[in-house]
Formats: sequence, structure tokens, C-alpha cells
Amino acid sequence: MTKKSPATTGLSALLCASAALATTAVSAQQVTLYGIVDAAVEHVSNVGAAGASITRMPTATTGLPSRWGMRGTEDLGGGLKTVFTLESGFGSDSGVLNQGGRMFGRQAFVGLSGNWGTVALGRQYTMLFWSLLDADVIGPMTFSLGSLDNYLPNARADNALSYRAKFSDLSIGASYSFGRDTANPVPNNPGGTNCGGEVANDSSACREWSVMAKFDQANWGIAAALDQLNGGAGSWTALGLTSSALSDKRTTVNGYVKFGGLKIGAGLVHRNNEGSATTPRSDLYFIGASYPVTPAFVVDAQYSQLKFKDSGNKALMGVLRGTYNLSKTTAVYAAAGRINNDGTLAISVSGGAGGSNPLAGGSQTGLVTGVRVIF
Repeated sequence: MTKKSPATTGLSALLCASAALATTAVSAQQVTLYGIVDAAVEHVSNVGAAGASITRMPTATTGLPSRWGMRGTEDLGGGLKTVFTLESGFGSDSGVLNQGGRMFGRQAFVGLSGNWGTVALGRQYTMLFWSLLDADVIGPMTFSLGSLDNYLPNARADNALSYRAKFSDLSIGASYSFGRDTANPVPNNPGGTNCGGEVANDSSACREWSVMAKFDQANWGIAAALDQLNGGAGSWTALGLTSSALSDKRTTVNGYVKFGGLKIGAGLVHRNNEGSATTPRSDLYFIGASYPVTPAFVVDAQYSQLKFKDSGNKALMGVLRGTYNLSKTTAVYAAAGRINNDGTLAISVSGGAGGSNPLAGGSQTGLVTGVRVIF
């Protein structure tokens, strides 16, 4: 029998203890890989001065924005948990990274969670996004509220600190960003505003803040939120917010009701963009309904109107969508959208990609059909 030296025995014990600690750490931490791959073909009429049609595969969003991500938790004991999410958005037409080319442009945050709520730091959704989630039955598809205001489905902020909590039927939240957008407003970043902030000589430059309160019952719910973007000097000229003294503020009140399988959602988003010298104030109204015709087939419809105060600028938009679920993870869908512009507005019915706007005051029809897999 070979006798082990004290040093060898101590090393073996240390290695065994380290392995046990690593095994315990891995078992306490839970990480989930998830994602959506959604691809479609879209046809848009009356594009540009020639009034031609375009047929294409959208980049930014189709039925739902394509993405993949990882989320995880670790139980720290005493009801306290670590939480994190890394979520990357991409265009399924070409594989390009969306959200300004960020690797994790949809979400990238870490935080602590307990029965008191969750505090998180990083790139994350603002409270405006969370407040609209239940009332907007169409969601962030290529024909949606995002066509009329592309910030709504892209309401995220870099360098953000947030707090969210749910106490029984009441949900509350707040966020504050020290520099809301560090990426340029390139074509695959429709909500981009190029306002990095975090400069020593201006403590208000490119800040974002938001607050939310939401109350939900079994068959109805109501929400209110306020979201403000501050401007900045220098090259930060998107939205006309060339100074930190100027802001772009959105206020929403919205809600939903359910009657059996039928869900009706409606709301108002009031905007005051001080960067606009001519039409700073606008109201975006919407009402929509969703109904499962069969357990596998769901029909959604939504009407929305964007109206600028003291101006003839107005856009009316209607969307009809049908989704057939082939399984719990795979679906096919088709949708039609129609927009009518008045005044100097030239908003495209499609928010799926750039380059499809009509002439000022023009109307457009869009058709899209696609397939989606969730994993």
C-alpha cells in the first residue's frame, strides 16, 4: 500500500472541495436559451414618386421580430436572486444584426430580484413598452403602431437603471438612462436616435426616464406610463433634439377587456416633441381585437389614427391578420394593412424595412405572409 504525503492529501481535498463547489454553483444557476425565427415576403403598393410596388423580405420585423437570447437566474438564498438577460435581434432575410448592429441590441442587463421587485442595470426596455404590451393586440409586426411611431416597439435605453415590481394586481416600474442610445440611426435601427450622453459637461444630455403603473384583473386591465427622451448638443441631432434643454415626451393611457376568448385593447399615446418646430404635439389613438376562431386559428384586427395638433397632418391605418398555429412552436400567418396619409405626411404602411414611403398625402396597401418558429 502506497502512503500519500500530507501535501498530496491536502491537494486532493482541495480539488474535491473545488469540484463540489463548482457543481453546487452550476446547479444553483439556471440558464435558458430561447428565440424566434420569423421570415416573410411583403408586398407594398404606391411607393415613391412613380407609385410603383415593391416585393421584398423585411429586415427589421415581419410577424414578430426575430431574436435569440439567454436568460438566467441564480438563487442566492433568503428570497434573493440574480437575474440576467442577453437578447440579440437579427434580420432573418440576411442574418444582419438589428438595433444598430449591437450584438445584444434587444436586451443586455443584469440585476437582483426579490419579493420587493427587480433592480436591473444595462440595455433594457423602458416602462412605455411594458405599459403597452397587453393593450396593443397586433404587437410589433411589420404593419403596426410602429409604422406610425417607430419608437413604440423600440422603446429601449442603453446605460439604464430600472426597477419593476408586482404587488398583487398592481405593477409599477421606473427607469433612468445616463445615455439612451450609443448607436447611429442606421436603416436596421429604426428607433435609433444617436444620443450617447454620459458627458462631463452636461448632466442632462441624452438622458431617458420613464415611469409606469398597471392594474390587472382576470378579464380587464388598465395602464399609464410616461417616457421622456432628452436631447444633446454636438452631433446628436436626431428628432431635432439639439440641446439637453429639449425633450421628446410620450404619455399613454391604455387598457384591455376580455369576453371569453375575445380580447379588445385600446389606448392613447400623446407626444410632445420639442425638437419639432412645426408639429411638436400629436395624439396616436388605437383600438384592436383578437379572437381565436378555432384553438389553432387566431384573427387580429386593429385601427389606429395619428393626428398632429394645429395641423392638417393625419394618418389613418387599419390592419387585419390571421395566424394558424401548426404546433405549439410553429405558425404561419398572413396580414393586410392600409394607410391613408393627409397633409405633408408620407408614412409607409410597413415598418419592416426602409425605402417604401409614398408621396406626401399618399395612401398605401401592404400584404405580408410568413412562417415563424419559436424555440
